Amino acid sequence: MYQVKVNDKYNFDISADKQLYVNGELVELDRVVLNANSSSILFKNKSYNIEVVELNATDKTAIIKVNGNIYTLNIKDQFDQLLKQLGMDNLAVNKILQIKAPMPGLVLSILINEGDEVKKGDNLLVLEAMKMENMIKSPTDGIIKKIAVKQGNKVEKNEMLITFS
Repeated sequence: MYQVKVNDKYNFDISADKQLYVNGELVELDRVVLNANSSSILFKNKSYNIEVVELNATDKTAIIKVNGNIYTLNIKDQFDQLLKQLGMDNLAVNKILQIKAPMPGLVLSILINEGDEVKKGDNLLVLEAMKMENMIKSPTDGIIKKIAVKQGNKVEKNEMLITFS
C-alpha cells in the first residue's frame, strides 16, 4: 500500500497486487502502453498521456505530466507508514542548526542577512580557499539566526559561519 499526496492537496491510498486499487476501489484500466519515462493509459474510454518529468527515489517524490498538466507527488510506502505509527518518522530528519567552515579561507562575500528565510541549496556566502572561490550553500530550509563572520574575515576549518533558528 502506498500513500500518495498530489500537489500537497489530494491524498490517495494505492495498492497494486494483480489489480489496481485507489482508495479501496478497484480501478480497471482499458489499456496501458508503458515506455521508459512515459505511458499511455486508456481509462473509461478517455486517453491519458503520462510522462515522468523528475523522479527522486531518495525523497520519494516525483513530478509527472498528465495530458500537459504538471503534478507533484509525495509517496509513502509501507515502511514510511510503519515508522510514522511507531513515532519514528522524524528521526530521519536531521535538523541542521549551524554551518561551519569546511576549510580555512577568506570570506569574500555574504549573500544573506540575519532573519532571511532560505531554502535548501540557496547560496549563502563565498569562501576563498587556495585561490578558489567556494560557494557555501544552505544544507536545509530555515531562517538565518546569526551570521558569525563578516566580509573579509579569515576563518579556520570548523569555525562557525552561520546559525539557523
